[in-house]
Amino acid sequence: MQQLPLRVRLGEAARFDGFIAGTNAEAVNLLTGASPPRVLWLWGRAGTGKTHLLQAACAAASASGSSATYLDLSAGGAPALLDGCETLDLVCLDALDCVSDDADWNAAIFRLYTLMQDAPGRLYVASTAPPASLQFRLPDLRSRLLAAPVYQLHELDEAGQVAALERRAERRGLELSPEAAAWLVHRLPRDMHSLCGVLDRLDEAALAAQRRLTVPFLRQVLEEPDQAPVVS
Repeated sequence: MQQLPLRVRLGEAARFDGFIAGTNAEAVNLLTGASPPRVLWLWGRAGTGKTHLLQAACAAASASGSSATYLDLSAGGAPALLDGCETLDLVCLDALDCVSDDADWNAAIFRLYTLMQDAPGRLYVASTAPPASLQFRLPDLRSRLLAAPVYQLHELDEAGQVAALERRAERRGLELSPEAAAWLVHRLPRDMHSLCGVLDRLDEAALAAQRRLTVPFLRQVLEEPDQAPVVS
């Protein structure tokens, strides 16, 4: 397996088989199909799965022996981070919104895009704002990226969120019943970032208490945070 020159470490759960597609099936099928696009733009509200899919694409590329990098543009850093990325098989740029109005980043991304057109690599970008609403310093960069397939990702419905929590728990070796997952969805903020963050917290609590993730245990941990779970 070829080593990933990652700018940001991939999330351990960011794999295609851990993603509940819901109404986003078309975008997922495109990413996982036999002929994925050379350039792709994903956008949607926070928690709709943009980062998951970009990182899953990098993980899949690595598993197939290809080189890939994922870069979170909201994390800061200089445009020089893109130097040499044109030689990779896949480059994923997350949070494009954060640099669309930056002249230096525009120049670096445009250079990357141009160089990758003469190579077999793929370039995927993601933003929270709708692509047409972003203000770029380089009109040519905007026109090139908007010419690529653009997919809006949507939030999961309640059933999809329950399924996503169950799958994430299973991948972490946790036993989370549908009833317990539904309890979490009904009582917590309805976005996957919040739900997954709470599940991570529950994982630690369950390990410390040697308890399964039952509804009574969830209620004890989340509704009575000052009361330590009883080890049994």
